Amino acid sequence: MTVTTPFGGPPAPRAVLFDRDGTLVEDVPYNGDPERVRPVAGAREALALLRERGIRTGVVSNQSGVARGLIRAADVVRVNARVDALLGPFDDWAVCPHGPDDGCSCRKPAPGLVLAAAGRLGVPVENCVVVGDIGADIEAARRAGTYGVLVPTPVTRPEEIAAAPHVAPDLLTAVRGLLAGEHATAAVPAVPGRPL
Repeated sequence: MTVTTPFGGPPAPRAVLFDRDGTLVEDVPYNGDPERVRPVAGAREALALLRERGIRTGVVSNQSGVARGLIRAADVVRVNARVDALLGPFDDWAVCPHGPDDGCSCRKPAPGLVLAAAGRLGVPVENCVVVGDIGADIEAARRAGTYGVLVPTPVTRPEEIAAAPHVAPDLLTAVRGLLAGEHATAAVPAVPGRPL
């Protein structure tokens, strides 16, 4: 008999793929300035828990500011380097520079970033978990064939929270739940809907 978590996966994932903005670091829209990078509460401890257990870590991030002309690809690289310096080293970075109407297969909620990161890590996608703060993160995980955990922030829409199969109130709780083979779906504070 195979032991599984409530996610349906193994007792602990072999890799955890995080959204960047709003999940690992405070959300600064279209941030091109490394000096504005601030880790969210509990990020360092959550990542340390994973690394202590030999669980690979990666980042899967939409960066449409590049396609919109608001930031340059070099800015994304510099901001990612700052995130890596503060919270890394991450085992993989998967970034989509495309806009919502570009029709790419990488931009979340498409599964491309998740599949690419899992492939480069050498981890079957079903042994990965995606952690993010909006519905697109969870949908990308589902389309890739793996599991997502939503960690709501003020930009998370109420309907995204209601639709997410696994919800945790914060990043550290999400990671502890993954490691314990549990997940949190209750006691998540209501957050206002994000503006359109």
